[in-house]
Amino acid sequence: MKIIDLAPGDDRLISDLLPVLRQLRPHLTEDLFRQVYEEGHGQGLRFTAAYGDDGVCVGAAGWRVLVNTVALRALYVDDLVTASDARSTGVGHHLLAHLQEHARESGCHLFTLDSGTHRTDAHRFYLRERMAISAFHFQKDVG
Repeated sequence: MKIIDLAPGDDRLISDLLPVLRQLRPHLTEDLFRQVYEEGHGQGLRFTAAYGDDGVCVGAAGWRVLVNTVALRALYVDDLVTASDARSTGVGHHLLAHLQEHARESGCHLFTLDSGTHRTDAHRFYLRERMAISAFHFQKDVG
């Protein structure tokens, strides 16, 4: 497996990463993804792709380093998805390990993510990866 951090403007963001990311975020069109990344990159948003031995993208992660009063400095994972036909093959584990290394290199104290309450398979995975459920996430539509 090869894991690559993709820079803005890299054609693989659209050709390779986006089809996998859309399995988690089906509302993303190419144009919307470009808009989100253009604005989000200035806020620290980055994307990482995992490639199988055959050169096909099998995993995607969106992440950023945050500084706040809660964690002081944390790497927050916005998106983490393994292609449906590559689940349970170690892709998620390798992506998490890669991102945790980014966290250490960036001087982070915590490695965090949110996961929808309906994603019980993902929760089992995160618990196996020794992550703790440390908070509730609340939201309200203001539109």
